[in-house]
Amino acid sequence: MHGTRVAVLGAGIVGAACARELALSGLEVTVVDRGAPASATTSHGEGNVLVSDKGPGPELELAQLSRELWPQVLAAVAARSPHAARAVEWDPKGGIVVATTGTGAEGLSRFAADQRAAGVRAEVLDAEELAEAEPYVTREHTAALHYPEDAQVQPAGAAAALLGDALAAGATLRTGCEVLGAVTRAGRITGVRTSSGLLAADWFVNAAGPWSGELAARLGAPVDVRPRRGDVLVTTPLPPTVFHKVYDADYVGAVGSSAEDLQTSAVVESTHGGSVLIGSSRRRVGFDDRLRPEVLSAVAAKALRLFPTLAGVPVMRAYGGFRPYVPDHLPVIGADPRLAGLWHASGHEGAGIGLSVGTGQLLRNLMLGEPTDMDAAPFRVDRPAVLGESAHPASEETA
Repeated sequence: MHGTRVAVLGAGIVGAACARELALSGLEVTVVDRGAPASATTSHGEGNVLVSDKGPGPELELAQLSRELWPQVLAAVAARSPHAARAVEWDPKGGIVVATTGTGAEGLSRFAADQRAAGVRAEVLDAEELAEAEPYVTREHTAALHYPEDAQVQPAGAAAALLGDALAAGATLRTGCEVLGAVTRAGRITGVRTSSGLLAADWFVNAAGPWSGELAARLGAPVDVRPRRGDVLVTTPLPPTVFHKVYDADYVGAVGSSAEDLQTSAVVESTHGGSVLIGSSRRRVGFDDRLRPEVLSAVAAKALRLFPTLAGVPVMRAYGGFRPYVPDHLPVIGADPRLAGLWHASGHEGAGIGLSVGTGQLLRNLMLGEPTDMDAAPFRVDRPAVLGESAHPASEETA
């Protein structure tokens, strides 16, 4: 496959992970983005690498594969550039899920039992163990579980590290380059028209995150990937206060919900710099990027129920971002059967940071005809949830 040209459309963390895998395999890779690398969805997330929020099924399998790969990938990054590896801020700190109602405790217990059957480590914490692990968390809880496999990265740093490996392997990067449409011949995509001219390649990877649906429509092969917005509060730096990723048992339900109205749950964790990140919210508002005070207030209220000691702590900023939502909550990974040469790697919603390295490996396996470490069929492009509805028509907000 040496000499095969691949254009990766999107320089977020998923695009960077795909570019890295393909470039290291000897393909001629060009990464294209209308903005700067990791400047959109990737830089507006929390950097979660989670297994705790996923029930048994293909997404959990992809999360488990990715969790296994992350340390291996970072070791390879460190061998090339120790500075790039440090910028990733890899922190395998684990997660703790707390229920505050009897119903929540029952649901959490059932969910964890199913996860354990799928190979996830989920350890019950009694009141004393929870207090030792998280001294400032509420004592008004009904159940708590520790997930030692959960981790966190600095999203932009992680994306830069992956992209750096791709560039070191010979990939090229074009920024400020918007994809406008496809050039096809005999049912195959042979090039894309961009704001910087024609880009020819043998394969094209749609890794445009929340804009993947609109980009796919521009290329003539629509997929139903839509934006779903999330908002995060950031406190001023604090003394050590939160030691794991801690969230309430409502979070899993909010992640899995398809409701268009606002979904909130408490998700609280510290960063290397000492600030505490407070989430989370999910709402379908298109590409409306306005911060809504009522959303931030709802997020803060739930976080205070989980960590009452955060009352009065200054919030220095808030930010939001769009996540690539698919109606059946599964990523879209693989070849497009309608247009030869087009591949997709998108639809991870809020899990794209954690799932990126597994996605990159899986896409490489599929493109090169290699054996895969898991069944890729559930992520196929031609499933009803992806092709059942037309993607939104092209607009100026396409990646």
